[in-house]
Amino acid sequence: MKTMLTEVPHRRLNILTGDYILVSPHRTKRPWQGKMEKPDMEVRPSYDPTCYLCPGNTRSSGAVNDDYKSVFTFKNDFGALIEESGTETWEEGLLKAEGERGICKVICFHPDHSLTMPEMEISDLLKVVNRWQEEFIALQQLDFIHNVQIFENKGSIMGCSNPHPHGQIWAQSSIPQEIQKRTDRMEAYYAENGRSILGDYLAQELDAEERILLENDHFVALVPFWAVWPYETMIIARRHFRSIEEMRAEEKAAFAQILKELTIRYDNLFETSFPYSAGMQQRPVDGGDYPGWHFHYAFYPPLLRSATVKKFMVGYEMFANPQRDISAEQAAEKLRSLSGIHYKERREG
Repeated sequence: MKTMLTEVPHRRLNILTGDYILVSPHRTKRPWQGKMEKPDMEVRPSYDPTCYLCPGNTRSSGAVNDDYKSVFTFKNDFGALIEESGTETWEEGLLKAEGERGICKVICFHPDHSLTMPEMEISDLLKVVNRWQEEFIALQQLDFIHNVQIFENKGSIMGCSNPHPHGQIWAQSSIPQEIQKRTDRMEAYYAENGRSILGDYLAQELDAEERILLENDHFVALVPFWAVWPYETMIIARRHFRSIEEMRAEEKAAFAQILKELTIRYDNLFETSFPYSAGMQQRPVDGGDYPGWHFHYAFYPPLLRSATVKKFMVGYEMFANPQRDISAEQAAEKLRSLSGIHYKERREG
């Protein structure tokens, strides 16, 4: 059976969504004549007077940032969701539209323009985790908010328009379809088994070990069996809790630690500031109990073979379903082999 997973095309099930991915491990035997690149040693200034996110600077809307010394959060001046939006519906034959109300926030992780998450101190990352928790708790108190999505887009290749270390929070009145799919699967499993599906999955992964990357007392980072992106990873809480609201002090410190350790390995993979979309996966906030929800945090990085060779979703993947060549096991083996010391520190040393 292992031969099937390593040698021949096969489909893998994502237990959290019910979706499948086609895996073609035999294709990794193709010769690669791609671009060999020098390590990225770009040095950005600690403060950029033209940056809309640096402390004390004026944003394009005319608003002025606080002269912040730690984490800074503000309402997005050009958010995809706005509080003033109505909730009307419109239908004409087969066409239907619904108003969507919400709030978009920007969270600056650090005042230093030159830093990224793997280059920040764990104590500074803990401040980010604390702010994520505070924002989640505050936003769910609003009666029109039913889901809070915390995420980070890093790198211009991911559409990030500003290199200053920051993420976003989108809170909205409906439950997004990806969250709804996870909700349905996790709640159904819990109702049938009285246990978390991710808890049982994590136990199986820890027993197998081959896709495990990092672990501490409270979290485990791994390449999920059903990974779509070449070096996709997931951080899973060992304890079954539903959202960052329930994260204890010692868990927040452990979460900050594993975020730094994992993102260092990403940067070391191609010795570049590694791009990705990362997102927090947690229960909706529409008043439901959701006992099956199990907190996890996912990274979807697009790079495949070098700092600039991106894995695009094209052709079959757009019209049928996702496909990958490098298997989850191969990706995990590569990421595990990388140093836990950032490549810039090694070169400076």
